[in-house]
Amino acid sequence: MGRGRSEIKRIENPTQRQSTFYKRRDGLFKKARELSVLCDVDLLLLLFSTSGKLYHYLSPTVPSVKDLVERYEAATHTKVWTDIRQERRAELEKAEQMCELMEKELRFMTVDDGEQYTVPSLELLEHNLEAAMHKIRGRQEERYGLCDKLAHSQALNNDEEAGSTSLSNGLELKLGFN
Repeated sequence: MGRGRSEIKRIENPTQRQSTFYKRRDGLFKKARELSVLCDVDLLLLLFSTSGKLYHYLSPTVPSVKDLVERYEAATHTKVWTDIRQERRAELEKAEQMCELMEKELRFMTVDDGEQYTVPSLELLEHNLEAAMHKIRGRQEERYGLCDKLAHSQALNNDEEAGSTSLSNGLELKLGFN
């Protein structure tokens, strides 16, 4: 007498679920081993249990997991392995650059009362402050100019709309600009 098909769904009983996991894991590893030997294929099988424990099978022809993953990366042009040291080094360099920039800005902005400044260094500081103020004023004037142009164009649009309504009523309207 054969076994009947069971519905594929999550097993609610934790003990039964764990027992089924171990049995099916062993069956899956057996099938992977058979496939590897019969068909001469390189195979890596990774399983993580619900508790987070890793189970893996690697075909005997593959020297290491790393070699197989590197072959996968080359074949698919994707990156699975990441060198954490390189990432950390890049982050560290970026942070160092940011710190240097901030220290430079802080030195530029602070004046130490205990330090005696020379006239040339004070003149340089004054020049830098004037240049910064000139740059800010230029941006403000540019913004005010854009605001004036926008207000002027809106006024023209409003006048044109009013003129078109007057013309449509049969009244003649002449606009003059200085």
